[in-house]
Parts: sequence; C-alpha cells; structure tokens
Amino acid sequence: MAPTVRPPATAADASTPAPPLIGWRWLALFYDLWPAAALWMAASAVFLTAHGQQPLAAFSGLQWVLWVVCWLLTGAYATVSWRRGGQTLGMRPWRLRVVAADGAAPTWRAVQLRYLVGTASLLAGGLGFWWAWIDRDRLTWHDRVSGTRLRREQKAGR
Repeated sequence: MAPTVRPPATAADASTPAPPLIGWRWLALFYDLWPAAALWMAASAVFLTAHGQQPLAAFSGLQWVLWVVCWLLTGAYATVSWRRGGQTLGMRPWRLRVVAADGAAPTWRAVQLRYLVGTASLLAGGLGFWWAWIDRDRLTWHDRVSGTRLRREQKAGR
C-alpha cells in the first residue's frame, strides 16, 4: 500500500485556523464569570450602602436598576477587553482571541453588537452558542451578527 501524500499547507490555511470548539468557549465564559461576579458584588455594595444597608425589595425599581448596572459593567469589561487586546481574562488561559472577520482588531460597534447578541444567546439557554455545532463555519450567533470571529492561537514556540 502506497503512503498517502498530502499537499503542502498554503499560506491561506495557516492564516485561517478553524474556529475553537464550543467547549473552549464555555470554559472561557466560566472563567469570565469570576471577574464579572466581582464587578457585580462591588455594584451591589454601592447600592446597598446608598440604600442604608437595607436589602432591596424583590423586583423593585431599584433592583432592576442594579441588574442593568451589573449588565452594563459586565459589558464594559468584555467590550473594552475585546477591543483593547482581543481577550478577556477568561480567554487567556485557552488562547482565545476575538478578531474581525478579516483578522484585524474588531471595531467598537462590532464588540458592542457581539455583547448584545451574546447576552440574548445566553438568555435563550445558550442556543446561540450551541448553534456553532450546526453552523457550516462553526460560528455562533454573536460571531455572525457582529462580523467577529473567535480564534484559538497556537502555543508559544510553535
């Protein structure tokens, strides 16, 4: 039996790696839960102090404001991280990076749209993330809508 000869990899193959598996995305999201939780605790402490150390009534206007503030703080953390270096703290251990479809740094509009659609995806039970399993390019809803891509970088020294 003759050995199979593979054609040499082209420059295009090396510059367009496959999108990361859904598991890497979920691991990064889990890691990012911790800095987000710290932001939520800080915001809650401010609200609690301003409210005279009294608990906020369930579903009160002030509690809804706190939820919106927590969502905005998390969005600021994510979008500034994606825009500044392409990575949040949770993405670093897994070598994941957000880039524009052309490989450049994503725009502010793109990362904000990514956060908005990613939130909707999570609220829908993660459906937008699971979508990557059936998408022809293995993209999530927020990848498609925002025109961004999540790439897994090679290990250093490779």
